[in-house]
Amino acid sequence: MGMKQTVRDFFKQFPNDDACLAHLFEVRYGDAHTCPKCNKSGGWYRLSKVKAFSCQSCGHHIHPMAGTIYEGSTTPLQLWFFAMFLFTKSRNGVSGKELQRQLGVTYKTAWRIGHKIREHMANVDGDTPIGGEGKTVQIDETFIGGYRRGGQGGVGKAIVLAMLENDGDVVTEVIENRGTMAIMPHIMEHVLPNTEIHTDELAAYKALKRVDMNYTHKSVDHSAKQYVGWDRQTTNTAEGFFMHLKRTIKGTHIWVSAKHLHRYASEVEFMYNRRDHPESHLTDLLYCFPKG
Repeated sequence: MGMKQTVRDFFKQFPNDDACLAHLFEVRYGDAHTCPKCNKSGGWYRLSKVKAFSCQSCGHHIHPMAGTIYEGSTTPLQLWFFAMFLFTKSRNGVSGKELQRQLGVTYKTAWRIGHKIREHMANVDGDTPIGGEGKTVQIDETFIGGYRRGGQGGVGKAIVLAMLENDGDVVTEVIENRGTMAIMPHIMEHVLPNTEIHTDELAAYKALKRVDMNYTHKSVDHSAKQYVGWDRQTTNTAEGFFMHLKRTIKGTHIWVSAKHLHRYASEVEFMYNRRDHPESHLTDLLYCFPKG
């Protein structure tokens, strides 16, 4: 499925729920799948009254939707697939209201579908560590959403930490505060040893030189209006990622709660990490499921 796929192309490939279920079965199991009950390969046929396939030899059932974001949903599978199509065709995300209009479902159902798709995006994108020997990773944090009367600065707001490899992938985490104990574990989990790390002058980052990861740490002084340091250190790309994240939230969703912020960050992260291959957006979502 390429980037130029139209709505007509989509419905030609997935004209009904049966086609969607057959696709899901093929992706997760394949027609040559070995039956876990009788150990015979192949010979699966679709049951007419149940969203399942049955082994021709012993009658064992396989439910392709089990273990996926669709499990337990009464919403037609075709609408789930079309919702994914809409996500991949939007530059700044899809709101619950827009899903409600496009899918013809209640807002509650649309909201749940949106969150489940973002959850799927996070799972597909994964958490492969970035950086390593000869690599540079920019790390920055930003305040998003929230408001507390009488508060100043970031009071009442949520914090997103972005770790972005130059010319590579980004990894995001929602953190409790900007202290060393909140930031450092995430960096050590997602950034490989021997990485050159660029940050601003937040005090918490000074611990990068003390952890046993052999990081090289360089910082830029934003308070002095420095955006590229003497040794070409910068966090400009990470800040550009945050601009896109904030534009998605403010322009499409208006406001999101701290509880669900990680889902929206995962959505933007998924799209960013495929920025050079937009044709893979829908393909990855429709083909990357837990194998049966």
